[in-house]
Amino acid sequence: MLTVFIDFKSPASFLALEPTLALAQETGVQIDWLPFSVRPFSIPEEQAEETVGERHRRVRAIAQRDTHLHYARVQGREMRFSKTPAGSDAALAAMAGIDGDPVPFIRAAFAAYWTEQADLDDEAVVAALLSSLAMALPDWETGREKLVSIRAKAEESGIFESPSYVIADQLFVGREHLPWIGSLIEAAPVG
Repeated sequence: MLTVFIDFKSPASFLALEPTLALAQETGVQIDWLPFSVRPFSIPEEQAEETVGERHRRVRAIAQRDTHLHYARVQGREMRFSKTPAGSDAALAAMAGIDGDPVPFIRAAFAAYWTEQADLDDEAVVAALLSSLAMALPDWETGREKLVSIRAKAEESGIFESPSYVIADQLFVGREHLPWIGSLIEAAPVG
């Protein structure tokens, strides 16, 4: 079992989705998708009198955005960054409450966030998304409680970012580790 922690507002999580699904398809590993809220990605505004540190953070964020956009193009995916990033907690709470395969919802939520800049912290937006997939509406309170519980356990395990992968009691942060994760899956004893 491969446990994957994601957040819909995380550009790295968005770009990790299809390669992670491809790895699961290739290896047959089952994935336990778990929600993990992170800070929204943003680029600091340029200031008239920036310190070296402020300029460094701004330039680094621009470079990160450009790298994400490059990998989106490589994957043939549309990706738009918003000046004012929306939230994702309602969608993460809904994801926590899904019985069955969450992948259709995960794909739809990522697409809504990264192509339409949908506010996935708006329960009405998330309810409409679920309805379009013919999926049941969650009990929001239970979903939010579950989200808090998942986060507390994840943080105890050392998780601080998404995507994060846990396999064979090993933690990997970022999709760049998928080849290594694949080799661990292949080397795992059968039975």
